Amino acid sequence: MPRKFTGMKPDLSVNIAGIKMKNPVMAASGTFGYGREYSEVLDLESLGALVVKSLTLKETRGHLPPRACETPSGLLNAIGLQNKGVDYFLETDLPFLRKFRLPVIASIAGETIEEYEKVAERLEEARGLSGIELNVSCPNIKKGGLQFGSDRRLLQQVVSRVRKQTRFPLMVKLTPNVTSIGEMAEVAVDSGADALSLINSVNGMSIDIRTRKPKLANITGGLTGPAIRPIAVHMVWQVAKRVKVPIVGMGGISSAEDAVEFFLAGASAVAIGTANFINPRAIVSIVDGLAKFLKEQKLKSIKELMGGLRV
Repeated sequence: MPRKFTGMKPDLSVNIAGIKMKNPVMAASGTFGYGREYSEVLDLESLGALVVKSLTLKETRGHLPPRACETPSGLLNAIGLQNKGVDYFLETDLPFLRKFRLPVIASIAGETIEEYEKVAERLEEARGLSGIELNVSCPNIKKGGLQFGSDRRLLQQVVSRVRKQTRFPLMVKLTPNVTSIGEMAEVAVDSGADALSLINSVNGMSIDIRTRKPKLANITGGLTGPAIRPIAVHMVWQVAKRVKVPIVGMGGISSAEDAVEFFLAGASAVAIGTANFINPRAIVSIVDGLAKFLKEQKLKSIKELMGGLRV
């Protein structure tokens, strides 16, 4: 049994491509809205950062319901990027978030490269924004629905063109639904990404065997939750060996111990998604748990865990 650490409080602070965070645990895009509802049950300033729900140029209503269903150790969802558009965010949500000492990162999405560019351009003069996360798991309508993040050329184009539109640190969120995530990571970094976040949801499907119909109106959806954590840890490890930019690891993290796996695999920070639906204070618990783990291990800084896998 580890002895109690009696020294100074461990240093949990990290710097992700210029985004200074008091701790390495952020809220993942799409699971925390724009912070307003969660602010009623926790102190938003306890988060390392908040990545808001993905923003599109115009209001998007999303897919028809049902849009989510539970699976063994996971959640299958097809929300369809429902949001009120980037202008609404700038006028209503961002002013609310400016009340807090909290790095706010805007996730952006689009159906064309031009839409990505326009959203990034609209955010350029935003006050209170710390960075942009590029959601490349969107279908490109000009390419027959092919995801930006699953094609080398499309990924290179969207990252490089958004890079030219923004002064903010640019973090690219990679899809796991590719043959080689390490190769796609290199393309993103070579095209201008300052950091990477991974993984996004894994493609999945669930069928009601009595009605013989898909459980989601969209037929297929994205699988999240504990079921995908081993996949995510593996992919973070693969990417960490290929690129030198900071990596934000995510996928099924619900405890401090889960988060430690990602740091050992090479992540510089982690993001919490589905766990927020189960426990709205999950992030607070994970931050506290990390501090406790570092004390037990007699480590002074979270950085001492990063890339510490022994093979």
